[in-house]
Amino acid sequence: MASIAQEESRSISQNVTVGKRWGMQEGKVSFAYKNFLGYKKENGKIVIDEEEAPLVRRIYTCFLKEGMTCTGIAEKLNAESIPTPSKRGKGWTKNTIYSILTNEKYKGDAILQKTYIVDFLEHKAKKNKGEIPQYYVENSHPAIIVKEEWQMVQMELARRKLLGAKYSGANIFSSKLICEDCGGFFGAKVWHSTDKFRRVIYQCNNKYKNKEKVCQTPHLTETEIKELFVKAYNLSMDDKERIITDTKEIIDLLINNALLDEQLNSLTAEADVIVEMVNKLVQENSHVVQSQEEYEKKYNSLIEKYEKVKNQVDELQQKRAYKLGQAEQLKTFLAQLKKAKTTLQEWDDEVWMTLVESGTVHKDKSITFKYYNGNEVTVR
Repeated sequence: MASIAQEESRSISQNVTVGKRWGMQEGKVSFAYKNFLGYKKENGKIVIDEEEAPLVRRIYTCFLKEGMTCTGIAEKLNAESIPTPSKRGKGWTKNTIYSILTNEKYKGDAILQKTYIVDFLEHKAKKNKGEIPQYYVENSHPAIIVKEEWQMVQMELARRKLLGAKYSGANIFSSKLICEDCGGFFGAKVWHSTDKFRRVIYQCNNKYKNKEKVCQTPHLTETEIKELFVKAYNLSMDDKERIITDTKEIIDLLINNALLDEQLNSLTAEADVIVEMVNKLVQENSHVVQSQEEYEKKYNSLIEKYEKVKNQVDELQQKRAYKLGQAEQLKTFLAQLKKAKTTLQEWDDEVWMTLVESGTVHKDKSITFKYYNGNEVTVR
């Protein structure tokens, strides 16, 4: 009886799984609404929960336009006693914030079958790392975050990951202003903190760490930084159309991988030939008496050639993936650039956070601002 029950359970589980996968192939999307912030089901359709959606937008704004870290955002929401997606108060963590920032569903798309059930008896879910197919459905439901902003968040996450522990989310200038002298970041320092002359300035965080060589870059006030950026931005935007055209040309170059694809096809074909030669050599050795020393020499030589070709294939694939990744980043930058103001009358947090990669402070108090497309402009 137990065996029959187990087989019946397996059969039901298999049928349900097959049904779900057929649905995924046809682009049918479903959510775990109970713990998913910002969406709900209404008349059988996925709709935006207008009560929760503002919180999702606020999280994205805090991260992208205010420079806050995932930890900082979590602490802020906990301090305000805002319930988490699972409706628990003060339960926000950096991982919860990170999952919201990286979830493609907030831009209206969906990756299906991120996890799968390994054992129909225990129903334990496992992260899908290629064991079974995944499906990407574009525009499957209404978006809370526009695609360009979502992509900018992914770029900023990648930038901060490269910086590692050096990244600070203390303010909008953190980890963007760089010292020309030592390469360190500029940070906020308070002068005369206890008297009427109190003021905040920005200087290299490493300025006095090396007693033998003090950084020669000067300190700057927030007003000076903002005024220099507005000046630099307006100079850049005088030639906005050319920048847009140049960026498009760079994107075209990055997505044109005809030569790389040709090299990959050639190397892949070469690898297939070597595999055939190895198989033939192994089969021959199992049927024909021959010197094992000679056999091993030939075998090792072929394996060495195969590894060399495989490494070349891996390098080219990485290069191709990197180029396509750069192209996607520039497409996002281009979308932001097109809708950006041609002239700034005053400082704009959003322009600074979404278009500018860094600002290098020089000894003469000038700053070179570098945009995400590689364009640079120096002002003083």
